Amino acid sequence: MKKNAFVLALAAGMMTAALGTGAFAEDLGDPVTLTVTLTAVSTDTHAQAMQKLKEYVEETSGGNMTVDVYTDAQLFSQEEEVTAVAGGDADMTLTSASWLTTGSPWISMFTAGYLFNSYDHMTQTLNGEIGHEVFQKVSEEQGLLPLGAWYLGSREISLGQDKEIKTPDDLAGINLRMPNTDAWLFLGSALGANPTPMSFSELYLALQTGAVDGQDNPLGTVESAKFYEVQKSITLTHHLVDSVWPAINNDKWASLTEAQQKILLDGVEVGRQFCDETNLEKEGELVDFFKEQGLSVYEADIPAFQEHVLGEYLNSDFSADWDMDVYDQIVALGEEVLANKS
Repeated sequence: MKKNAFVLALAAGMMTAALGTGAFAEDLGDPVTLTVTLTAVSTDTHAQAMQKLKEYVEETSGGNMTVDVYTDAQLFSQEEEVTAVAGGDADMTLTSASWLTTGSPWISMFTAGYLFNSYDHMTQTLNGEIGHEVFQKVSEEQGLLPLGAWYLGSREISLGQDKEIKTPDDLAGINLRMPNTDAWLFLGSALGANPTPMSFSELYLALQTGAVDGQDNPLGTVESAKFYEVQKSITLTHHLVDSVWPAINNDKWASLTEAQQKILLDGVEVGRQFCDETNLEKEGELVDFFKEQGLSVYEADIPAFQEHVLGEYLNSDFSADWDMDVYDQIVALGEEVLANKS
């Protein structure tokens, strides 16, 4: 699908969310099944959001479309998901920029700490025209098409020791678990830590046994995966306003009728609204919850982290592949978002 056609389909799909099954009573096409592979545990908000997508798509299509969701790495590991979907071994997954950098090195700009200054900045970027162009380019390069961006939360640092992390210097010598891609590992290093690659499914035991000193994830993930049971402190660094991208195999997308595509895009929007609203609400409540569980909660010196982390990116070869025109558009949009809030 050409870029303009994708943008038009996306816009049309979002506009039809309230129309119900009657809008697609004609010409849905042959029945289709979508197999979704997720590493996320079933209690994660984004896994639950995929269930909302499933419910919407199946109900709205009147059973013409079936969405089979497999959570907890039942089908593929975190490291295998993108390849599985791009190769057609699964139809959909939730991925992110960090897992797409091998096939699209330029997209590493979306893995940079402190690129986005807020949730509003992130969602207006990735669910707007910039994101549509980014997603189409990923599709052309890698064989899978992201259909939107769901808010995962702002990533924070939690440790197995009670230690306040004020500046990057305080992370020196800390073995911080990071997902096993160059993009994630660079972020861990830019934060000042010793990044240790590890699959998400192995993380709870590693934290419990001290195989790693800590990890970085949004507060909602810390709660749903019960990492707080094996952690003693959390520092609010807000270093990555993180998102996950529901993505579909190119050939599978092309095989859907226009009506089926619209239903799926509506389902993506239903999932996004649930995921974003739930995670934003959780972030307002979980700090008190973690304190009640006996964890210490600290606040980092954000300007110190911002200056250090962005400097690490911009002064390294890691940013050599970035599309600086797109980067400048993102920065300008961030300034606009901040101005609108003031």
